[in-house]
Amino acid sequence: MPYSLAHHPEPPFTVRMGKDGRLALDHAELALRLARLSPTAPVVAMVHGFRFAPDAGQHCPFGHIFALEPKAELTKRRDRTLVSWPRHLGLGGEAGLAIGFGWPARGTLGQVNRRAEQAGAALAQLAAAIAEIDPNRRLDIIGHSLGARAALASLHYAQAGHMGRLILLAAAETRQPALRAMRTPAGQRAQIINVTTRENDLFDAVYEWGVALGRDTAIGQGLGCSLPNWINLQLDAPRSLNALAEFGFALPSTPARICHWSPYIRPGIFGLYRALLNGSIDLQALAAALPSAQTQRWSALSPWRYAH
Repeated sequence: MPYSLAHHPEPPFTVRMGKDGRLALDHAELALRLARLSPTAPVVAMVHGFRFAPDAGQHCPFGHIFALEPKAELTKRRDRTLVSWPRHLGLGGEAGLAIGFGWPARGTLGQVNRRAEQAGAALAQLAAAIAEIDPNRRLDIIGHSLGARAALASLHYAQAGHMGRLILLAAAETRQPALRAMRTPAGQRAQIINVTTRENDLFDAVYEWGVALGRDTAIGQGLGCSLPNWINLQLDAPRSLNALAEFGFALPSTPARICHWSPYIRPGIFGLYRALLNGSIDLQALAAALPSAQTQRWSALSPWRYAH
C-alpha cells in the first residue's frame, strides 16, 4: 500500500446505478445514517472512474477503492491504486457520511463517457433524496476521471443548493461542458476544486482527441476563465506545493512523470481532501495563495520541468 491506513470503524453507505440509469438506494438506511451526523458533518459521494462497475469481480469498486478493507485477493497484488477512499477520508459516525457510488464504467471510452451523463443524473437523485430526508444537508462529491465528469454533469439535474463541494481528481472533461455545468442554478451555488497534475497530460490528450475530437481543451489545463466558485489546484506545481505547506499540508514532490491516479495515491493527499470537505480550509484564502495559471503541458516530461 502507498501509505498506512487510518482507523475507520464504519463501512460506507453504498448506492449503485444500473445500465438502465436507475439508482438503487436504501432510503431507510440512508435516513438512519444521516440521523447520526452532527449538524455540520459532510455527506460525501465517492465516484469512481473508467473500468470500474458494481459486481464486476476485481473491478467492483465496493471491494476495491470504496472498501474499508479491500478484497484479500486484491491486496496480494502489487496495485498502487488500491487505496481505501472511505478510510482515508476519515468519515464515519458523527464525523460524516461516506457514500460509495457505483456505476457501470466498463466498455469503450465513448460508451462510458456517455454513461457518465446518466451517472450525473443519478447523483442528482441521490442529492434530492438526502435533501428530502434532511433539508439542511447538501451532497459533496469526490470523483476521479470520468467520475469527475459525472460530478459536473450532476449540476444539470440537481436543484440549486443540493450540491456542495465537488472535488474533481484528474477529471475526464473539457472546458465547454464544464462551463455549461457551472452556469446552471446548481453550478452557481456549488464550489469546485479542480485537482490537476501534469502527470495526467497524456490522459487529457487522449480524452481531447478521442472524445472531444480535438475541438476543446481538457480542464486539466484549467477552466480557461475565472469563476468565484472554481479553484484549480495543480498538485505538482512548486507554487501550489508551497501554498499547501503554508496551510499545513506538506505534500511530497511529483512521484511520476505519467500517472492518472496521482491525485489519490499521493501520500498525505487525503488529509487535504478531508480538510476541504469538512470546511477547515478557507477556500477564498486557498484560492488567493495558489498560482493563477497551470504550468505548461508536457512539462512533466521535460528534464528541466518547472524551470520557468
